[in-house]
Amino acid sequence: MGYARGAKYRLGAFRHQVKRQKLIFRGSQPQGTILCHLRYNSTAMENDNNQIIRRITWLGAVCNLFLVGFKLAAGIWGHSSVIIADAVHSLSDLITDAAILLGMRFWSRPADQCHPYGHAKIETLVTLFIGASLATVGAGLLYSAVYTLIDILNGVEIPSPTWLPLTAALASIVVKEWLYRMTVKVGMVTKSSATIANAWHHRSDAMSSIPAVIAIGVCLWLGDKYVFLDPVGTVVVSFMIIHVAWKVTQPTFAALLDSGATEAQCQSIAEMIRFFPEVKDLHKLRTRYVGPSGLALDVHVLVDPHMSVTEAHALSHQIERKLLQSGENIIDVFVHVEPSSHEHDIESIVRRIER
Repeated sequence: MGYARGAKYRLGAFRHQVKRQKLIFRGSQPQGTILCHLRYNSTAMENDNNQIIRRITWLGAVCNLFLVGFKLAAGIWGHSSVIIADAVHSLSDLITDAAILLGMRFWSRPADQCHPYGHAKIETLVTLFIGASLATVGAGLLYSAVYTLIDILNGVEIPSPTWLPLTAALASIVVKEWLYRMTVKVGMVTKSSATIANAWHHRSDAMSSIPAVIAIGVCLWLGDKYVFLDPVGTVVVSFMIIHVAWKVTQPTFAALLDSGATEAQCQSIAEMIRFFPEVKDLHKLRTRYVGPSGLALDVHVLVDPHMSVTEAHALSHQIERKLLQSGENIIDVFVHVEPSSHEHDIESIVRRIER
């Protein structure tokens, strides 16, 4: 709770800070055309968010390290394959914690000449890695459980689980659900897809322990003839993990393929721009996601051809500030101001300038 409240407070303090990154006048553009570019002044906010993400991830890593050792020992000594599978799942959680801590060193770097939009896609790649690792773990557990069931059908005796793995499963549910709630709050406030994906990794670990509790509990209550429920529980766990893996991975494809905002979002953005009476019309509105959640856009706005350069420049900044402060996760705006003349008039101006 403290991490989430701290993140929300710090985000509020920086939400409306923007800075002029560059203002470009090009002689080759038609008379009255202004290109203006604004980005969030988010360095301090990002540093603060990264510190909060780092803390919650370290907390998760310590808990996962404890759960891996406890569940693995309980599964081996308590004769429960489903708890051993659960321990492997917690081990994958530990790996993704390490991926976030390592990836954060790179995706938090500011924009540079080679990466003018920053390094946010590294976070998308880390999210994809988390989803892929979840799917791999789920498939491996499914494979192991199916072969255990085949052994039981062939008459191979499987030892009944004891109370120790049941205790480990119950402890895992409590700890991992608590970690999920803590981590997802931080991820939502900081808008970090990797942190949200890691939170779902915690939730999937908690959910995977529920079938383990049921299977082990039934075996202990009803006797050895229900020992087959232990690998059956593992099958259920594996499908749950694969489902979560798809939920985590699916959004990353859109970000990696440079998909833009939805039609409804674009209409909302256009309405915000048309709010200014000086804007006669707009066209060439383009958007694309920079990393998992930040939206970059550029747009051409048409104004009175007799508007002065100073007035057009001021209007472009007003539009950009309104968009950056709109709450639509817009982090980069490029406004191209043009006179509202017909196309052939603009072309004649260009030819006159070139002469």
